[in-house]
Amino acid sequence: MAAGPLFGGIIVSRLNWRWIYWILAIVCAFNTTIGYLFLRETYAPVLLNKKAERLEKDTGRKHTFEGKDDRPLGVKLRQSMKRPYVIFLQPIVLVMSAYQALIFGTTYSIFTNMQRIFSAMPYFFDSEQIGLLYLGAGAGFLLSVWFLVPKIDTIYNKLTEKNGGKSMPEYRLPLANIGGILIPVSLFWFAWTVEYRLHWAVPIAATFVYGFGQVVVFNTVQNYYIDSFSKYAASAIAGGSVFRSLCGGVVPLFAPTMFEKLGYGWGVSIFGFMAIAIAPAPLLFYYYGPKLRERFPINIS
Repeated sequence: MAAGPLFGGIIVSRLNWRWIYWILAIVCAFNTTIGYLFLRETYAPVLLNKKAERLEKDTGRKHTFEGKDDRPLGVKLRQSMKRPYVIFLQPIVLVMSAYQALIFGTTYSIFTNMQRIFSAMPYFFDSEQIGLLYLGAGAGFLLSVWFLVPKIDTIYNKLTEKNGGKSMPEYRLPLANIGGILIPVSLFWFAWTVEYRLHWAVPIAATFVYGFGQVVVFNTVQNYYIDSFSKYAASAIAGGSVFRSLCGGVVPLFAPTMFEKLGYGWGVSIFGFMAIAIAPAPLLFYYYGPKLRERFPINIS
């Protein structure tokens, strides 16, 4: 997320904008080829089904295993397409996906306007210099991955031990509250230092704090989905991913008009106020998540 704009600025300055797409196509083709050649299937039901088919072929007898799905392919496909939508409507996924969607929309609204902000007075940065500014958020991402993300498991294990060895998905959430504080603080910081055109290092320091908070929220939420929905974790993640990606693509289309009418101070502050409004969600789910999961069981027929 941070390296892309950096390399994009260099490519545009040294070559032209079309080479951004050529290089992306080359990288994607390379990754796809490597994946096709070297990645192996690890999903247990698929591996067991292949093993059962081999045994049936060798012995001529029917073989089965616990959880084997003998439904027609069309039925399974319909269920697979339906499942993310059903799980997305679960209160836990709906609210936390909205939190992630807000972060995505905010991030891309700021990132897509960095050129406009820092190419103007008093900064007058060129494309390569503006690309370097994204490293502020990138450093925040990396430090959070290195320092905070490993603590998610540490806190989870300590809370499980304190609860007599009984784990709960909500034990993944405490660190999200750090992000809940850092994100709005950094947004107001960025908004008004840009509005008053302070030295470029001051708003970029805000993006560092924002990146730090963003990563810890994303990782705690993803872990919460996995523990809450275990068997259907992929569907929960898929439903949230589609929603946040839509917001990440649509919101930046309207952000320039909002910034033009309100200025960067109040424009970015709107995202900050929304971040404050949704920040209590991890704390509320920590206390009320078990009751909600019991009250809203997953029913996929």
